[in-house]
Amino acid sequence: MSQTARRVVTELHDEPHLEGRRVTVSRLQGLVEDAGRSAADVADEFDLDPADVYAALQYYHTHPEEMAAAAQTRREREAAVDDTATSLADLQSATEE
Repeated sequence: MSQTARRVVTELHDEPHLEGRRVTVSRLQGLVEDAGRSAADVADEFDLDPADVYAALQYYHTHPEEMAAAAQTRREREAAVDDTATSLADLQSATEE
């Protein structure tokens, strides 16, 4: 388990995440609140201090507009990837015919 608490940052990535890590605030929130896992278990999984997980949860709940905007951006990005994959599959099918 990490002994140094990390702060939540927003630079460099599209979503708020823990400083020096790629794990996002929304990922930690989902694992604890949506999946019902303990903060200690999630912290162990990501080699974090439980305080990091609680800081992410606090950030999630005190910045609802930012978290909603990040979720919308993620959905749009995923939809664009799906559209590209579908277009590539259609192109491949057309060239095989």
